[in-house]
Amino acid sequence: MISSKWAKRIKSLQLKKHRKNERQFFVEGEKSVLEVLASGWHITALFATDRFMQQHQAAIQASQQQAMLVQSCSSDELTKVGTFNSNDAALAIVEMPQWPPFSVREGEWTLVLDNINDPGNLGTIIRVADWYGIQHILCSPDTADCFNPKVIAAAKGSFLRVQLHYLALPELLASSTMPIYGAYLGGDNVHQLPFTQAGGYIVLGNEANGIGDSVGQFISRKITIPAFGGAESLNVGIAAAVICDNLKRLSATQ
Repeated sequence: MISSKWAKRIKSLQLKKHRKNERQFFVEGEKSVLEVLASGWHITALFATDRFMQQHQAAIQASQQQAMLVQSCSSDELTKVGTFNSNDAALAIVEMPQWPPFSVREGEWTLVLDNINDPGNLGTIIRVADWYGIQHILCSPDTADCFNPKVIAAAKGSFLRVQLHYLALPELLASSTMPIYGAYLGGDNVHQLPFTQAGGYIVLGNEANGIGDSVGQFISRKITIPAFGGAESLNVGIAAAVICDNLKRLSATQ
């Protein structure tokens, strides 16, 4: 059973201000909880159904070196305190990691997000970055919180392997010595991009307004995904995947 104290704590972590104050967030669902159990991240508490606890006893015991609270509960309780419509597995309260400050990595790709405010899109972009081996994402301060439950759910465990840094983007890009590619509706065809240097920054803008002027002034090459139909635009998560795929492919030919 989840006590009223813990239920209140979980509910509070749905809000950014409480996550920031407590330096905690929560992870829901079988696959994501199993990944966080195996990650070495510090888990404060685990609430799980009897089925989950019986099937994954070894994973739970391996993580109990962190002295976490382990509490059996029903799927209905998990649904009431969390954000999923149904959850017959588990929910874990996790301490936020202390990532080192971002430093430029020559020859590597870094995603840059300018005011990506939809949590689902941010989670998808984190998953895309993980798929393509991109370990760092730079975010404007007004980009969605990476520990938002909807971001964590959409990232599907990739939040454990991709570090997000919230920075003043213009200041960082102004001193860049690497190419800065910006996604626009008009620009060089990403399928046929003249390419001379592997690595750099890939900038993606707000879903409605695109890349802001304060960031756009530092773009060294505008790129676009060519359209073959009548759609007005692509979802920013899909655009991130297409661009990363093409730039990775071009990098492999160098």
